[in-house]
Amino acid sequence: MVAIIDYGVGNLFSLKCSFAAIGAEAVVTSDPEVIRAADRILLPGVGAYRDAAQKLRESGMGDLVREQAASGKPVMGICLGMQLLFEKSYEYGEHEGLGLIRGTVRPIAEVIPTELKIPHIGWNALHFGANKHPLFRYLQ
Repeated sequence: MVAIIDYGVGNLFSLKCSFAAIGAEAVVTSDPEVIRAADRILLPGVGAYRDAAQKLRESGMGDLVREQAASGKPVMGICLGMQLLFEKSYEYGEHEGLGLIRGTVRPIAEVIPTELKIPHIGWNALHFGANKHPLFRYLQ
């Protein structure tokens, strides 16, 4: 069973329906015991990094996701949820993330050609340091 973390951010109903459409069991929850019993964790997110990170902290879900990741349970983030897995973000200030993936989330305007309009949605270059996180081991 997949636990879709409900911390007040994200299109939870759509995610649950997507799992149902492929015949997978998923539950939207903020119950720590349900999350601990799940096989996998999905961290959704929509909106501003600072607000979502604050909701994760205030709800206790941030510590729980870290605990479960440390136990070896698979954790996946979608959209802002993926960004929250990093150490920090510089979206409208500097904000701490969960620190499950080394690195930072930075504005894309600093790294793309000036002739492209923002927001830019598409393929972009990723630069990995010498100590690539296991999550990215198959990426060149």
